Amino acid sequence: MAAMTQALIRPARESDLEAMAAITAASYHAVDERTFQRAWPDPVPRPPSRNGAWMNRTRQALRTDPGGCWVAEVDGVVVGGAISRVRELMWILASFAVTPGHQGQGVGTQLLAAAMHHGRGCLRGMFASSADPGAVRRYRLAGFTLHPQMFVTGVVDRSAIPVVDRVREGSAGDIHLLDSIDRATRGAAHLSDHEVLLEQFRLIVCERSSGSAYAYVAEDGAPVLVAGTTRRTASDVMWEALASSAPGTSVAVHHVTAANEWALDVGLAARMSVHQSGYLCLRGMAPPSPYVHHGSML
Repeated sequence: MAAMTQALIRPARESDLEAMAAITAASYHAVDERTFQRAWPDPVPRPPSRNGAWMNRTRQALRTDPGGCWVAEVDGVVVGGAISRVRELMWILASFAVTPGHQGQGVGTQLLAAAMHHGRGCLRGMFASSADPGAVRRYRLAGFTLHPQMFVTGVVDRSAIPVVDRVREGSAGDIHLLDSIDRATRGAAHLSDHEVLLEQFRLIVCERSSGSAYAYVAEDGAPVLVAGTTRRTASDVMWEALASSAPGTSVAVHHVTAANEWALDVGLAARMSVHQSGYLCLRGMAPPSPYVHHGSML
């Protein structure tokens, strides 16, 4: 067993963002290389454009939740970080990584403890985890329930796309509606996180007398966050997102739990395939539904 590294755990600063982005990119890529199935495409490092998006999300967390953002230093060099948020009564771990050379030495345990202290007054906790066995063990020992995640991927069958009504482009003027949907599905609003999501993704909204839903959509048509008050409205905004994917181009919808079989049904109807990867880690709550969470904003 490796000896515990004597790391300095201190509050994160904006000057740490580039180092933290590089650490998360390297750490997550290393996990992907160890855990990806042979049938999947080879994992690739996070591109610079996504590094910039990660830094913008983390910069916002440094402003809203300075007590939840921590880094680990060894000999003056940043070797890990944990970024967490509190939204209403929910604690969210947005990012957590340690450089491969310092893993298994107690650095991650110290970082996680610091981040969790930020959520000491919360009733619920929520974050997404990779399939890395060491990380999963740490989260379970910390008291989180592990819910396996699935994803659907493939080229969308254009002939399967249904006609959906009352789905429109969203804007900042919809944030109050989005927050109300959040509370109904996951028990806490995203609040200012919606401002960051709006900067990085297209927003589509469905409003009907029978229910409402929204989805943030990436440039390739992948819905990266879907929430709805009914399975029907959530399915419709997911279909609208998939319809915007380029014909003949593969797209993936990640972070689908067993509580959200409606999302699997949409993917299967679109002739996409289902795979399993990672976990949704929860404390004090059941898996949100109808809900497909974002990897870091949850």
